[in-house]
Amino acid sequence: MSNTFHQIQTYRINFIYFILIVVCCALIWRVFDLQFINNEFLKGQGNARVLRQLEINAHRGMITDRNGYPLAISTPISSIWVNPKEFDETNKKIFQLAELLNINSRYLKNKIRKRSTKQFVYLKRRINPDIAQQILDLDIQGVHAQREYRRYYPEGEIFGHVLGFTDVDDNGQEGMELAYNDWLSGQSGSKRVVKDRLGQIIAIEEQIAAPQAGKTLVLSLERRVQYLAYTAIKETVERHKAKSGSIVVLDIETGEVIAMANQPGFNPNQMQDRKSALYRNRAITDLFEPGSTMKPIAIAAALDTGLYSPHTQIETGDGWFMVSGKTIKDTSAHGLIDVATVLQKSSNVGTAKIALSLPKGLLWDVYYSFGFGSNTGSGFPGESSGRLVRPRRISNVEQATMSFGYGISVTNLQLTNAYSIIARQGKKVPVTFLAQNDELNDDLSPWKHSSNEQVELSKKSLRQISKIMESVVHDGGTAPQAAVESYKVAGKTGTVKKASKYGGYTKKKYSAVFAGYAPASQPKLAIVVMIDEPNNGDYYGGVVAGPAFSKVMTGALSLLNIDPDNITPLDVSSQITQYLERQE
Repeated sequence: MSNTFHQIQTYRINFIYFILIVVCCALIWRVFDLQFINNEFLKGQGNARVLRQLEINAHRGMITDRNGYPLAISTPISSIWVNPKEFDETNKKIFQLAELLNINSRYLKNKIRKRSTKQFVYLKRRINPDIAQQILDLDIQGVHAQREYRRYYPEGEIFGHVLGFTDVDDNGQEGMELAYNDWLSGQSGSKRVVKDRLGQIIAIEEQIAAPQAGKTLVLSLERRVQYLAYTAIKETVERHKAKSGSIVVLDIETGEVIAMANQPGFNPNQMQDRKSALYRNRAITDLFEPGSTMKPIAIAAALDTGLYSPHTQIETGDGWFMVSGKTIKDTSAHGLIDVATVLQKSSNVGTAKIALSLPKGLLWDVYYSFGFGSNTGSGFPGESSGRLVRPRRISNVEQATMSFGYGISVTNLQLTNAYSIIARQGKKVPVTFLAQNDELNDDLSPWKHSSNEQVELSKKSLRQISKIMESVVHDGGTAPQAAVESYKVAGKTGTVKKASKYGGYTKKKYSAVFAGYAPASQPKLAIVVMIDEPNNGDYYGGVVAGPAFSKVMTGALSLLNIDPDNITPLDVSSQITQYLERQE
C-alpha cells in the first residue's frame, strides 16, 4: 500500500517536472521566435505606439516689387493644439492656459469636452512663439505646439488690393497670392519622430522628405510709384468725399502694371479688414461708363475713314441737337468748330454728329479691337470683361451715345490699356503684373504672351489723335490741372452721369475720370484716375481726377528717370541759374 502510494507520488512529481520543462521550452522557443524569427511584428506594434509621421510645413515664397523689395513674407509662428484623450481638465493650470490663449477657461473646457473622442483639436492658431513657449512650460498633459507660418505684408494697405492675402493655412485667397498660389506654396515635407506616452517628441528617427520652399514672385509694381498712387487716390477720395476711387499706372512699352491702388482700402495684416466690400480690387472688377474718355478712339476711327481731318469743320450750334427724340447736350455752345476743337472742348454734339456719319457697327468693331468687352489677360483673379454688347441693329441713339462713352462699361485697367495702345500707335501688348526682365520669373513663361497684333486703325490717325489730346491739357482744353511741368501730356477728361437703378441717368451722381500718358512725344507711362461719386461740389473729370493724375505722373516720371520732352533752351538756362543761386 505504501509502496503504491509512493509510486503515485513519484509519478505526480515527474509529471509536474515534465510540465515545467515543456513550459520552459515553450517560453525559450517563444523568446527565440520573437527575438530572431518573427521580430518584425513586435517592432511594428511598438513603432505604431511611439512612432509618428509629422508634416513639415514648407516656407511660402516671398513676393517682391520689381526692384526686389519684399512685399509679402512668411514669418514663423506657433499653433496650440490638444489631445482630448490625454487632457486632464482638473489641472489647476488650465486657468493660466486660458489666460495665455486669451480665451475663457469655461469655454476652453467645453471645447475640449465636446471633442473628447478626437486626438487632435486646435486651441488657437497663429500665436507668438514666445507665448507658445510659455504654454509649453506649464507642462499640461495633452497640450502641444506646432510650428507654422503667417503671412506678413510690410507695406500694409498700400499694396493690399494687388497682393491679396492668405488664409489660416497659408493658402492664397485673393490677388497675386491666389493667382500664383502653386508657385508660392512649395511642397511640404515629412519626418518620423518618437513620442513618449504624453505625446512629447523625444527623438527624431528620420526625415522622410525634405520640404521644398515656395519660389519668389517678382511683380512689375514699383514700390515708390505705388506709394504715390496710393496717397494720391486716398487724398482725392477724401477731399471730394467720394464713394470710391481707383488709379492704374501702366508701362506703355512692356504692358507692365507699375502701380495700382483703390479706395476704400484694406490692410491684409488685419483679419477684421478682410471684407469683400474692402478687399476687392476695384480697378479690375468694378465697371463704369467711361464717358468722354472714349472720344479720342471714336474720333480716331473717323479720321481713319478719310472722311475727316483734324481741320474739318463741324457745326455744334447752340450746344444741343435731337437724335431720334433724344437730346444730346454740351456744357456750353461752341458753334462752328473743327474736329480737333471738338475733342479739345469735349463736345458731345460734335462727337455724336461725327459718329452718326460713320458706317453702322464701325465704332463697335474699333472698340472691340482696343480690348473692350474682353479682359486684358493679366491673370488677376476675378478680372471683369466689361460690357460691350453688340446689338443686332445699332440705332442712331446708340451710335451717338457710344461715341462719347455711354452704353459701354469698362474697368480702369481696360481703359488704361486702351490709352497705352493709342500711345503705341495701335500696337497691342499684353498686360502683366510680373516683372518681364527678371530671371526669377523665367519659369512662369506660360503667363507671358507675345503679341504683334495691331488695332483696326492706322498709325497716322492715332498720331493725329495723340497730338490733339495734347491740346486738352496744354492749349486751353478741359484739363489744365493734369499738366506735368517739363513734360508734354496727352489725355482726355470724362465727366459721366451715373445710371439710375430705376432707368435713365441720375442728375446728381457722377464719375470723374482722367486718362492720359506722358511724355507725349515718346510715351512711357499711361495713367487713368477714376473717382466714383465725388460729393463735395466739384465733379468734372479735369478738376477732380486731373490733379491726382498730375501728382502721380510727375513723381513717377522723376522716380523712373524718364527724360523731359517739353523744355525750351530758355527753361534750361533759367533752371541752371536757379540752381547756382541756391548754391550761393
